Amino acid sequence: MINQDYILLIFNCVNYRYKALRQQESWLRDLPGLQNKLIYYHVVGNPDLQSDYVFDEDSRILWLRVPDDYNSLPKKVINAYEVIAKVYDFKYIFKTDDDQIVMPIKFFDTLITVLNTRYTDLTKRVHYGGHVINVKEAYKSEYYRLHPELPQNLIVQKTQYCSGRFYLLSHDAVTSLILKKEDICNEYLEDYAIGFHMPSLKEKILNLKTDEFFFDFV
Repeated sequence: MINQDYILLIFNCVNYRYKALRQQESWLRDLPGLQNKLIYYHVVGNPDLQSDYVFDEDSRILWLRVPDDYNSLPKKVINAYEVIAKVYDFKYIFKTDDDQIVMPIKFFDTLITVLNTRYTDLTKRVHYGGHVINVKEAYKSEYYRLHPELPQNLIVQKTQYCSGRFYLLSHDAVTSLILKKEDICNEYLEDYAIGFHMPSLKEKILNLKTDEFFFDFV
């Protein structure tokens, strides 16, 4: 296995490849300044791929043999985590999307310092973090109004989850989620699915003010 403590996965699709290129031409250019602490891949689906996955190191793409549509995002996400767990010996996966810009880039350096400080103490180790959304009562999602391809009868159950804009998962968290792969693949809302199907490692979620560092591309 390849040793790489921190890996950033940015979820993209073929139709929006221009968004990935826009990120590569802006804030991603500064990631090498983190002295190899953090590497990244854009994650793209291709159901006609000959193998389960392909790493394109030159273009920084992780290709997966999964559908590339919006409704298949939970399937794409859990398959990406499974591939990373097969190939890399890592501490944390960071997840974000192709419509985000990160400013300042030192956000990652600061976050890694915090995580490293806590990592050796099992009582303080972080397994899940991001902007926490607390669902106190089950409700019917209205997200289909933004994404009409979604079903109109989606129920979001009572849980806590981190917004898909950015969240982090420890190696232990990823391992636990892979065991719930089938359940996650049957979901439609990716960030909710990750939080809902990981109840055992959410006692101490690292609440991050991601809105101060992550901005939508305009």
